[in-house]
Amino acid sequence: MSSIDLSKIQSGDRRALSQAITLVESSKKDHRLQAEELLSKIHIGKRDTKRIAISGVPGVGKSTFIETLGEMLIAKGHKVAVLAIDPTSPKSGGSILGDKTRMEKLSQNQKAFIRPSPTKTTLGGVASKTRETIFLCEEAGYDIILIETVGVGQSEHLVSSMVDMFIVLMLPGAGDELQGIKRGILELADTAIVNKADGDNKISAELAAKQYENAFHIIGRDSFWQQNVMTCSALKNEGMEDVIKNIENYFVESIKCKNFLEQRSEQLVTWFDLDFKQKIENYIREDKKIAKYIANSHDLIKNGKKSVLQASSELISKLKVD
Repeated sequence: MSSIDLSKIQSGDRRALSQAITLVESSKKDHRLQAEELLSKIHIGKRDTKRIAISGVPGVGKSTFIETLGEMLIAKGHKVAVLAIDPTSPKSGGSILGDKTRMEKLSQNQKAFIRPSPTKTTLGGVASKTRETIFLCEEAGYDIILIETVGVGQSEHLVSSMVDMFIVLMLPGAGDELQGIKRGILELADTAIVNKADGDNKISAELAAKQYENAFHIIGRDSFWQQNVMTCSALKNEGMEDVIKNIENYFVESIKCKNFLEQRSEQLVTWFDLDFKQKIENYIREDKKIAKYIANSHDLIKNGKKSVLQASSELISKLKVD
């Protein structure tokens, strides 16, 4: 892959931005080195941007919600990037990448950028290079980054470590199990929004909202922000102005109490920890002697000639540097 012209990214060239993201997502060694060189030149950690994660169970209307929200934000003068994380098949490694067709109107807006990315084997509802993609989008002038995560669950804590605000979308009619949403996801949520609250769903949406309010009350998270619940219909654009006002209020409070800057600093530390671990994995995988030792250990373990703990301890010994 040829080198990426940073000035084109900074000028808002969406093709150059797409090429840069493809570069950072690549697992090839030479591409990783090019990506690091590129990332070293950009202004990581811009403070005038907003990073928002949007999660929810399949069928809750995430794409419709994001498209409506994105169009409204653009109308208010923002540039919006949507990182739509697409599930990857564990067998074929392929992904659907259908978010551009599901957000057709938004994708045609020149002030919007939609990037579907496969999760590959990454946990946490995000793609392996989501963090780097955020930085590139911010360098291209997008001041609001919306991240659509895969499903919901306790593993979603990973995406919470790279965003400023976490929104969970819910369906009307929470049910006894709160739609299978575990306590972990509710602890992460800054705001829960019951979508599709229109027509015959209005009453059940209000009832579901009360259930989630009770759940938040029980959790009692220690934070500058009081977790809250809202209802809306993204499809009919009902209640969306209130959603935007809620987002604006969140950031006002976050900046006022200095939580925003503290959170951004923690995000960089988390990025270091994860990047360091990834580099170690790459080193182990690409070193032929170590790879051979690992393959041999697999055979010995399968045949009962060596224990797992013994094999892993011996591997660590081989990695130690005097």
